[in-house]
Amino acid sequence: MVQWTSKYIGSSGRKIRGLNPLNIAKSIISKDTYQLQDVNNYSSNLCRQDLMLKETDALPSQMTQSESDDDNLLISNSAQAKDSLIDDFDSDVPKVLVVDDHAASRMTAVALLAMEGYEVIEADSGLTAIELVRLKQPDLILLDVMMPGMDGFEVCQRLKQDELTRLIPVIFITALNDRRSRIRGIEAGADDFLSKPFDRVELAARVKSLVHQKRLNEDLDHAEQVLFSIARAIESRDPNTGDHCERLSRLGKAFGAYLNLSRNQIRDLIWGGYLHDIGKVGIPDAVLLKQGKLSPGEWEIMQQHVLIGEKICQPLRSMRGVIPIIRHHHEKWNGSGYPDGLKNNDIPYLAQVFQIIDIFDALTSERPYKRAFTTQEALSVMAEETSKGWRNPKLMEQFAEFICSRGELLL
Repeated sequence: MVQWTSKYIGSSGRKIRGLNPLNIAKSIISKDTYQLQDVNNYSSNLCRQDLMLKETDALPSQMTQSESDDDNLLISNSAQAKDSLIDDFDSDVPKVLVVDDHAASRMTAVALLAMEGYEVIEADSGLTAIELVRLKQPDLILLDVMMPGMDGFEVCQRLKQDELTRLIPVIFITALNDRRSRIRGIEAGADDFLSKPFDRVELAARVKSLVHQKRLNEDLDHAEQVLFSIARAIESRDPNTGDHCERLSRLGKAFGAYLNLSRNQIRDLIWGGYLHDIGKVGIPDAVLLKQGKLSPGEWEIMQQHVLIGEKICQPLRSMRGVIPIIRHHHEKWNGSGYPDGLKNNDIPYLAQVFQIIDIFDALTSERPYKRAFTTQEALSVMAEETSKGWRNPKLMEQFAEFICSRGELLL
């Protein structure tokens, strides 16, 4: 049996004991058993209601006038229900923030979510919601659209533009069914929509699915951040390269746009700027940081960094476009490169593009064994290498035109 408690501190600082919305909800819900099949293809034998919950005065009629007037911020904690939908989650009980200026609507949602075992947080305004998101970091937000002051569209847009809150899914709950409102919600970044009055079965299924997806996205985001941290640590091992990765990312973004590459291809070039040498984490310092010329054996060890980097990034599906850059950015047009000796257009196109910006940055940067070349000197060296068969002639011509059109702005 679920036990629900509510405590709330009004503007006067006094505590008011809230009503138990579960008891209220149970009085208006007829219990039937349904077999629910959701978008994740799981099924559960759940206690369900066959009626649409409507916003009636059943809930507010149970409340005193002082409770509804002072209801500014309410945080609800619920124990996990015996027949909870969240059995497949990890041990952390998911938190759902319900944002609505109407107390009746909030309490209905709170009751249903509490019965499913969620920890529920309430807010009656957009500003309060944004504050609570930062403090509580909920797993999902049920957001009313029509609210005084800051409406749901603005709340959603602010949250989706913030790096710290962009992964939190937002479900708009609204009585608005017109096409224009839904389009505006999509533009604001909404992840889903539910219409008032909403169905408990549909609410439970959508909330569970989006919370699950949010946690998967967080895991992926954390894994990616670990890789970028490793890449920065590798760069810091060699003080001679400076901000090589950052420069490559900026140059890759600009050159990719010049070539009219797709958004995903440009993203892969940017990520490649940081991750192309991540495999050097497995190269001994004696080889990686050697000042003089490498011996044949040492050179063989150094060449392994592209294979090590590929293995590091391979488990992440989001890195599929970056892996060809990592493995093949040392191939040459005539097949004399490594690790696979690929020729011509057998070399992945993004690896060809990245290789050119990598070489250009190396030539125009100061190293212990060389001075920084001017733009013209670097392009001359690269043109000479192209004539030897090392580079794609057409791509090299495009790069020279790109650099000349941008002048010294990128250097």
